[in-house]
Amino acid sequence: MQYSHEIMSMCPVSQGPNHGCAPIPEEGKWVQAREVKDISGLTHGVGWCAPQQGACKLTLNVKDGIIEEALIETIGCSGMTHSAAMAAEVLPGKTILEALNTDLVCDAINVAMRELFLQIVYGRTQSAFSEGGLPVGAGLEDLGKGLRSQVGTMYSTKLKGVRYLEMAEGYITRMGLDENNEAIGYEFVHVGKMMEAIEKGMTPNDAYAKFTSNYGRFDEAVKKICPRHE
Repeated sequence: MQYSHEIMSMCPVSQGPNHGCAPIPEEGKWVQAREVKDISGLTHGVGWCAPQQGACKLTLNVKDGIIEEALIETIGCSGMTHSAAMAAEVLPGKTILEALNTDLVCDAINVAMRELFLQIVYGRTQSAFSEGGLPVGAGLEDLGKGLRSQVGTMYSTKLKGVRYLEMAEGYITRMGLDENNEAIGYEFVHVGKMMEAIEKGMTPNDAYAKFTSNYGRFDEAVKKICPRHE
């Protein structure tokens, strides 16, 4: 290590008390994090690309500095889905410092990793006060039955009004309108559950019928329209 002449000409002053870094909450413990391996926790974060045409929600479960579980959800850009596939292969097994400095293909995923890194190293994780943290697999539970992201897709114009396309419950098949043409409910099919039933041997028509339901005052609607074609 090199020191400048000005530093070398100074007289030494001894350092006083050094209590170390402030402890942060991690999985029900207070930890003085000095190395990457001191970091644990499960958390979520959102990132976006420079043109802001897409976003990523990233969930990481970190144990002793190592990413043990990663859930990557993207929206708004077709290329991001392929980037998410590559990032999902890359992230597990890396330390959070390695992951922060790894090209995760898509800017939105890179930004999400940056935001998660800040949360994790500052002790702002979802599992900060959960004794023992959350087990590997907890991230998958966010998707629920059918293992599909919670997506809301709505479209509207001043001329023709609103169109519900997808809700948390599922893919919208019909909208219900009252006598004033105001939306009062919708019919949906839970795609994840339907596909699981088909994989188990149920016919597509039966599965579609079984997992189609409605919400609101759909049954009272005087007009029912397909939001994509009517």
